[in-house]
Amino acid sequence: MKTLILTIFATIILGVSAGTFGQKADRFDIISFKTPVGWQKQASQNAIQLGGERDGAACLVTLFKAVPGSMDAKVNFDAAWKTIVEELVKVSGKPQMQPSASVNGWTSQSGIAGYEIDGKKGVVLLVTLTGGGKMVNIVVLTDSDAFQTEVTELLGSIELPKIDPQKTLTPEEPVQTTRSGRKSNFKFTETNFDDGWTGTEREDWVELSKGNIRVLIHYEREGTVFPADPEPLTNAAWNMLVSPRYRDLKNYRTAYIATSNRPYLGMGYATENASGKQVFILLFWQGNGGWLEFIAPDKGAFTHQYGFDPEAIRYDSNEDLLKPLNEMRNLNKFAVSLSDLPGTWANSSGSYGHYYSTATGNYAGAIGASTSDTFVFGPNNTFRHDYLGVGGMMGSNAQSVSQGRDSGTFTVSNWEITLTGRNGKPVSYFAQFEAVRGGRILHLQNKQASALKFHLYRQR
Repeated sequence: MKTLILTIFATIILGVSAGTFGQKADRFDIISFKTPVGWQKQASQNAIQLGGERDGAACLVTLFKAVPGSMDAKVNFDAAWKTIVEELVKVSGKPQMQPSASVNGWTSQSGIAGYEIDGKKGVVLLVTLTGGGKMVNIVVLTDSDAFQTEVTELLGSIELPKIDPQKTLTPEEPVQTTRSGRKSNFKFTETNFDDGWTGTEREDWVELSKGNIRVLIHYEREGTVFPADPEPLTNAAWNMLVSPRYRDLKNYRTAYIATSNRPYLGMGYATENASGKQVFILLFWQGNGGWLEFIAPDKGAFTHQYGFDPEAIRYDSNEDLLKPLNEMRNLNKFAVSLSDLPGTWANSSGSYGHYYSTATGNYAGAIGASTSDTFVFGPNNTFRHDYLGVGGMMGSNAQSVSQGRDSGTFTVSNWEITLTGRNGKPVSYFAQFEAVRGGRILHLQNKQASALKFHLYRQR
């Protein structure tokens, strides 16, 4: 292999077409570019890959879809290096940073390092482009300097929409309007709890407020939860969920507790773009659902509310400290009205187990059970409930099937639904909505048999 030249990517020109490929520009997401002649393209939902081969050497360029990012280009670069580059290859050290550049409202940060994968060495380049509250990442992997011309021209051909960097910092811009309530089709979008908390349905989260504390229960979002060590995962979630609404981040740090259901925490001080006030922020996730974002005037106010100093959390801390944080998820609840129910609501669930012979150790088959429930709420307060259950040894004729149907009328009173079926006996359920991205989940729990629960998604 030829000697790798680390400086081949030192000059990165954005927004100016190189004009040397003699072909029409390609487009992916908001990125316009020209593919080198003879290179292959493969697109997915979140990225497009361009690859070239020559004399046993190879080069792979990946252009990633634009995602929400910090206003700080270096913060974006550092987060992308950990969550993209270090997940792809084993790098030899910290990236060798290249000069930053700004064109059409976009600021580039780029860095180079050596890497090794499957015993083969090469060079990796990350280019992170920051503008308008978004970031675009480009990763180049090559094991030869033979692709210098193609890569230089490819990077030089990249064009992004022009952005006024000053306007993105103005509170009135759309990037700051996500705190406004979404246009919900459901009657109840606010809940006042007995302990003083108020919950309000928003476009991207449920917002809880009490005194000078706010908590955002973020709806689940792709790219914020994935297999990773605590720091890369927390940084990625912070970069997507928190950074676009703040500036001037200070004293940022991550923490975790080493338990089987590991909690992840990120925290720091930053200035809210919308209000101009400096606040203390803690981002928290543990095991399920979306991230929780706690916003307080300072760390002392947070500690007073939740009873512990978040900066004192260590890997061997007592996990019980975090129970008050997890309990905030229980406040994502809204009352149910008659106008909310018409339509089909359904859910399904299943469990499976595998058997092995204690004598031989050989596989002895699997047993499973699955159920599905469908509720249809129709006109004149009518309902129909269809049930299907299958269980037993899988792949055998011994599996049992049970199914049934009930129908009748129903009544609704905010937090309760009563169904009166064919037998004429009313059955009451605790009822509440959980807000999720794009809709609601209807939770029902039998008031007499508390183990009987339904978690229903609207089908139509």
